Amino acid sequence: MTRLLEGKSALVTGGGSGIGRATSIVMAREGAFITVADLSGPAADETIELIRAAGGEAQAVVADVTKPDEVTAMVAAVVTTYGRLDCAYNNAGVAAVHVGAGGQRVGDISQQAWDRMLAVNLTGVWLCMKHELAAMEGQGGGVIVNTSSIAGLVGLPGSNAYVAAKHGVIGLTRAAAIDHAATGVRVNAVCPGYIETPMVAEAMARRGDQILATVPMRRLGIADDIAEAVVWLCSDRSGFVTGTTLTVDGGYTAG
Repeated sequence: MTRLLEGKSALVTGGGSGIGRATSIVMAREGAFITVADLSGPAADETIELIRAAGGEAQAVVADVTKPDEVTAMVAAVVTTYGRLDCAYNNAGVAAVHVGAGGQRVGDISQQAWDRMLAVNLTGVWLCMKHELAAMEGQGGGVIVNTSSIAGLVGLPGSNAYVAAKHGVIGLTRAAAIDHAATGVRVNAVCPGYIETPMVAEAMARRGDQILATVPMRRLGIADDIAEAVVWLCSDRSGFVTGTTLTVDGGYTAG
């Protein structure tokens, strides 16, 4: 049976841990050549070693998605090594707690925290897309998947900047899908719910019972749940899907 991404070149940002690492591994299992980009070089290296140990092909790139020169070099590294960029998963991101705004109301968050959140979680996605789109259009097509969140679909208390950024990712995804559809590039977003990752672990430690009570399936998802969704969106099996969001949340947003 042919693997879903056989022979394709794929880029994953934030690939050093959590959902990014899981997606890199699943993409490689499905036949893709992976470029793992992360702010942490050692974390990216760990991911590619896992891929290579399973027989896959991968390279690591250190990149800060808020810095134009590093994003330019990141995309260039993919094309230089593998000749083209077929799939890009823009997954790098930070949570409210990472910018010092966890649990704060809209009127209380600092501008520094707000600016940092949007720089990584929204402007960083746009910057990556800008260079990915140029590479893909030059070769006649490709697929981009952006990580939004259930926070891109509903409001969450104490996460205002994160909610704003993730709503913005969905709007940006839809606009890009329309703008670039005629060039053969598809653009979609995945919206994870509460997934068992280091980013969610802190919230679970503080209010795990409260979180699980909001999920109809009464459990956390696992990173592979998101990875499988991303792989399908990147594959030819979703060839008429663009400008949409795929929500993987155990029923959270169904209520």
